[in-house]
Amino acid sequence: MPGPRSSRRRPLRIVVPSRNDPFLKQFTELVGGPLGRHSAPGLVSPGFFTVERVLIILTTFAALLSVLVKTPCRLVGWELPDYFYMGCYSDWPVLFDTRGLAEGVVPFVSAGSSFEYPVLLGLLAGATAWLVPGEGVSAGRALAYFDINATLAAVAWLVTVIATARMSHRRPWDAAMVALAPGIVLAGTINWDLWAAMLVALAMLAFARRRPVLAGVFIGLGAALKVYPVLILGAILLLAVRTGRYRPLAASAAAAAAVWLAANLPFMLVDFGGWFHFLDYSRQREAGYSSIWYAYNLTAQRQQLPVLSLEFINTASFLLFAAACAGIALLALTAPRRPRMASLVFLVVAAFVLTNKVYSPQFVVWLVPLVALAYPRWRDFLIWQFFEVMHWWAVWMHLGQVTSGGEAVRNLDAPYYVLAVLAHIAATAYIMGRVVRAIWLPEHDPVRRVGTDDPQGGDFDGAADKFALPLPGHAPATQMDPAPGAGGVALEYSAYGIDSLRRSARWPGIASGDAEGTRLNRQPEGEDQS
Repeated sequence: MPGPRSSRRRPLRIVVPSRNDPFLKQFTELVGGPLGRHSAPGLVSPGFFTVERVLIILTTFAALLSVLVKTPCRLVGWELPDYFYMGCYSDWPVLFDTRGLAEGVVPFVSAGSSFEYPVLLGLLAGATAWLVPGEGVSAGRALAYFDINATLAAVAWLVTVIATARMSHRRPWDAAMVALAPGIVLAGTINWDLWAAMLVALAMLAFARRRPVLAGVFIGLGAALKVYPVLILGAILLLAVRTGRYRPLAASAAAAAAVWLAANLPFMLVDFGGWFHFLDYSRQREAGYSSIWYAYNLTAQRQQLPVLSLEFINTASFLLFAAACAGIALLALTAPRRPRMASLVFLVVAAFVLTNKVYSPQFVVWLVPLVALAYPRWRDFLIWQFFEVMHWWAVWMHLGQVTSGGEAVRNLDAPYYVLAVLAHIAATAYIMGRVVRAIWLPEHDPVRRVGTDDPQGGDFDGAADKFALPLPGHAPATQMDPAPGAGGVALEYSAYGIDSLRRSARWPGIASGDAEGTRLNRQPEGEDQS
């Protein structure tokens, strides 16, 4: 007699934002109000407009809007300083003209070439240049290069959205944050960062599906494209220590190292100097625009105070990031309940972004999918995005001034630019604070309030603690027994500790942490008003 089917193959009631998110609920009157309590999204067929198809439509609309933002430059070309003042700057046409890509140079392949990005990104830049018709440097070819990369970036954006939805268990609509994020609309066509975000999303999806080797493959590819995807391994390490399950860590780390070496070793052997240029350039470059270090030096110059040296900034940024990682590790090992994978990945990546000596406007693309997984609350998300958009405009107005002088009426004075930098840093820190609060007080985690443990945790999902650092006044979390008749659901998405079997004020007798909350005759979504 066959055993119970896996909970992943059962129809699940999905969380509906219009009645689960208190902020969005206020804006549903124009469409008839929030979805009714007696509907069963996830169990009743929606017809053609499934969640994923709606997400694809939203992402396509946002991708078209991101190209529309670049219309001024697409019409008159990318010229300094106009592309700053018109808010349509993109690295693609600039690199196409200035790095030899228009003449057929392929970074890391062509003899004597150098590129300030990792290997896979250089190969991607050269490969897309091959697709541009014609020869030589021209405005038309630069425009074609932009359009090709914008189209491929839209595909990467779609993959990122779908991967985010598929690893969110009962909350696929959280991926709408990624589909509609103003930060991605404005910054997604600046550089190739959407490719890195896609590889991170695929790595986390593979890990969530208990395929750590495949996750390691995507991490290795991501690290060969942009450095930050390797930070996922830090979150896996912390969860391995807390649960005592080291096999997923070993498998993913080994696969990531093997793939990274396979992508880099041939170029290291053929031309080590060209391969090393990225690392040497990163070490020697000054503090980047919009970093906390640049903001300090800019203020110090105006106040005639000593500025920070490059050596000090390199050392201090590393030590600050190391201290932030130590704090995240302490949080992960002392929290009353094991943190979720997405929460730790977000905290590590955000700490890297804030402490690094370089911050580019497109770095917001790294964080958007992680915020959607770590703390999917629209009010906080839109607050953060507001300040990121404000900073996006401020940095272009500042760059127009420092790179070419520009007209005074078009420039942003340095103090206001510094305030915009501090605002974007504070907004990112605010989201980090919300995630830390949700880790320390799991009843405030919107993901775990629907009877879910860790949708992205893979082999760590539902695992008991093996090692945790006790703190005074905090009792260790205890594993709850599966609810009667749960049929294995509790084993895969069990609730632990503080939030276990919390009684609902609106639905007496129903426990919102119950492992059977996905069933039609159990708790309806929408009572969560945290």
